[in-house]
Amino acid sequence: MTREQLIERIKSLAVLHGEFTLRSGKKSKYYVDKYRFETQPDVLKALGELFAQHVTPDVDRIAGPELGAVCLAAATAMAANKPFVMVRKTAKEYGTTKRIEGVINPGDRVLVVEDVLTTGGAVLEAVASLTEAGATIVKIVGVIDRMEGARENIEKAGYQMDALVTTKDLGIGG
Repeated sequence: MTREQLIERIKSLAVLHGEFTLRSGKKSKYYVDKYRFETQPDVLKALGELFAQHVTPDVDRIAGPELGAVCLAAATAMAANKPFVMVRKTAKEYGTTKRIEGVINPGDRVLVVEDVLTTGGAVLEAVASLTEAGATIVKIVGVIDRMEGARENIEKAGYQMDALVTTKDLGIGG
């Protein structure tokens, strides 16, 4: 699937218009429903392949914050032949009580994949858990950058960010 075909597929599947409140609390006239595109095998496969292009030889593993980025991390891991971890929003209260599921070792270099980036708050919370576990973040890559401060906040926090698509590419946003 070409990038242009992917953009059209995401637009047709997931761009909704109306009145929405985002995770950040901001109001929006549009919403990109990530689950409507992430659950389609052709789109998920294409996204995994595109994310895998960001896997440099020094990347040890891929990480995906729950819930939306877990399938993206798995698709990327398969395309790049690298292991992945899932980062919970909060540690589970039973069993191992971990916030990071899978194997993460101190010193691991990690590519973090994310679905939709608005302010970057959710992904930065996941990154904090990974760095607390001793990982080094190589880069954060999102499917869609809403262009509402995520890049600035992520770079201000000292991380490199990229996005496969922006809301401008989707023909929406300000």
